Amino acid sequence: MKTLFDKTALGKRMLKNRVWRSATWMALADSEGNMTDALVRAYEELAKGGAAVIVTGLTSVVAGDTEIGRGVKFFEDRFISGHRRLTDAVHKHGALVMMQTAIVDGPTDELTTEQVEEIVCQFGDAAARAEQAGYDGVQIHAAHFFYLSKFISPLCNHRTDRYGGDQRGRSRILYEILKDMRSKTSPDFLITMKINSTDEYPGGLTTQDFMLTSRLMADAGIDAIEVSANGTSRTGIRAGENEGYFRAAAMALAAYVNTPVVLVGGLRSIEKINQFLNDTKIEYVSLSRPLIREPNLICRWQAGDTAPSKCVSCNSCYRTPGHQCIFNLKNFPHPHVTK
Repeated sequence: MKTLFDKTALGKRMLKNRVWRSATWMALADSEGNMTDALVRAYEELAKGGAAVIVTGLTSVVAGDTEIGRGVKFFEDRFISGHRRLTDAVHKHGALVMMQTAIVDGPTDELTTEQVEEIVCQFGDAAARAEQAGYDGVQIHAAHFFYLSKFISPLCNHRTDRYGGDQRGRSRILYEILKDMRSKTSPDFLITMKINSTDEYPGGLTTQDFMLTSRLMADAGIDAIEVSANGTSRTGIRAGENEGYFRAAAMALAAYVNTPVVLVGGLRSIEKINQFLNDTKIEYVSLSRPLIREPNLICRWQAGDTAPSKCVSCNSCYRTPGHQCIFNLKNFPHPHVTK
């Protein structure tokens, strides 16, 4: 019987429980994308709170990428020392930390084959840099309609070279990124992926596309796959009622591949989480908004207070300084929220 607090092996690393902190944009980098004291403090607070794996917010790995607003950048060696501060702070509390590597936006069809190959190389270089900075691994961000999720979508990719044509071709960029990352990092460095199970647009990624791409990455040796989709951060989530809105896709994938699958999306209670773990082959769960409201939630649960997360899924954290929970901020106007 699986429980949330099982110790498990992921690749060659040991995890103290089955909880991941899902990548969350905090808008706390400086104007040039550098690590800041505020970011280090935020990640250390999450590590103190008990999650086994902390995945950083989207980190851009190419120069000149689209700006998302005080987002973190990591396209040159000069960023390494700042990130070493973060990884040291997280490791003090027994958590692993992975950098979410990404490109925010860019063309798909217009690039030459050689330009796509250069993107692959830039992701590999970022993984090498991340290991130098002390990260335990990286997550390839192929979800939420950022660049890589558009690249693997038939809605956006109409290429006729080896990076297009069919879903296998559209997926090639991902497994070439994985291969390049492996060639530039040590054997115990974790490489994971976050992927859309659907684009939620007509003509976009289908269930069959998602399963094929994920299977290709599993066969290529990805260490774990976090299953998401467009339409994240849904409102109206209630503990025990409508938790785990990506569970059907994650459950299907977990039954289809041997690679560990991570469930994210609307998880609020330890009872439901343990149910999902035991009724399916899903190995891990990933939380975002509950850990914005209560960074110490996992420690609270482990200490015996198993009341559900206090998060009410209002999404007001997206318009607060540093994307903090409104209920944790003094003198911030609270919207009308019903529990």
